[in-house]
Amino acid sequence: MADLSDSLRRLIAMQGPIPLALYMAQANAHYYSTRDPLGAGGDFITAPEISQMFGEMVGVWMADVWRRAESPARVIYAEPGPGRGTLARDALRVAARFGLMPEVHFIEGSPELRRAQAAAFPQAVWHEDLSTLPEDAPILLVANEFLDALPVRQLVKTPQGWRERMVGLDGDRFVPVSGGLPMDSAVPQAWREAETGAIVETSPATSAVMGEIGARLAAQGGAALIIDYGYAPRQMGSTFQALRAHAHVDPFEAPGEADLTCLVDFVTAAQVAQAQGARVMGLAGQGGWLMALGMAERAAALAKAAPDETQAVEAAYHRLTAPDQMGVLFKVLGLAGREWPDGAGFAPAAAVS
Repeated sequence: MADLSDSLRRLIAMQGPIPLALYMAQANAHYYSTRDPLGAGGDFITAPEISQMFGEMVGVWMADVWRRAESPARVIYAEPGPGRGTLARDALRVAARFGLMPEVHFIEGSPELRRAQAAAFPQAVWHEDLSTLPEDAPILLVANEFLDALPVRQLVKTPQGWRERMVGLDGDRFVPVSGGLPMDSAVPQAWREAETGAIVETSPATSAVMGEIGARLAAQGGAALIIDYGYAPRQMGSTFQALRAHAHVDPFEAPGEADLTCLVDFVTAAQVAQAQGARVMGLAGQGGWLMALGMAERAAALAKAAPDETQAVEAAYHRLTAPDQMGVLFKVLGLAGREWPDGAGFAPAAAVS
């Protein structure tokens, strides 16, 4: 951490404040390459680690859409940021019961997490990014809590107009500051007259990923689930935050030692994928989507099979689906190739706007 902090301080001392997106990218690259951040002993816990039921519902969804697409013989399962492989393990175990046994491809840059994934999937193929995934078969892609860690650019309204939010130094401390170049043209017209201090977030990195996913679905066929915490419709304000040891901390205090994230703009994410030729199935709250897939029935079955675990199963179900837990803030975006059917869990007229 000292090396990264010192490196960033030297960079700022030489060239002046750096964009927040660069600060976030450097911090998260260091963070994810040096640890396994998941679980009770880490910094955060994701839905697949809370309960097997989450991955099982994803597996049911994939198998259903695959079978209604006439069960193509060769399919690529792709998961960016697969953590320990827990989601893939649970999802593909269930999918196999319906005959779906795809090739497994992980997009992962962390050596430590790759080792954990290899223990569960020694036959998997690893990639640094989406660009090297196979192009000759339909793709079933699941991205769970992946987009939220991609770098975000912030624009802030100052008395002189809109400026990019940068990271500078106050002594040795990293602090947010306003850049000097006018950025009014980068702000949507409807927001340009906002009050001083207003912040708009954009994520070119997220748009690049969603563009790649959309283009692949259009060219190869298949379907995708994008699951993350975020918002729709678009909103103003900073969502930049840091998690360490399951608690919120100052994102400017120790770069590389906490997980830096922002809420996902699902409207822009969907529009970018659609512009590249993908079809948008819809957007649903995680809780409603899981229940539509049959998670309540699965929870009841697990509790009946293991009565001693009833309380734990009920607690996990509540955490994943309740509106005051992960049920509303976390959302599920469904995408598909032009000729692929809609997947379960999305209302027929579920618009993303």
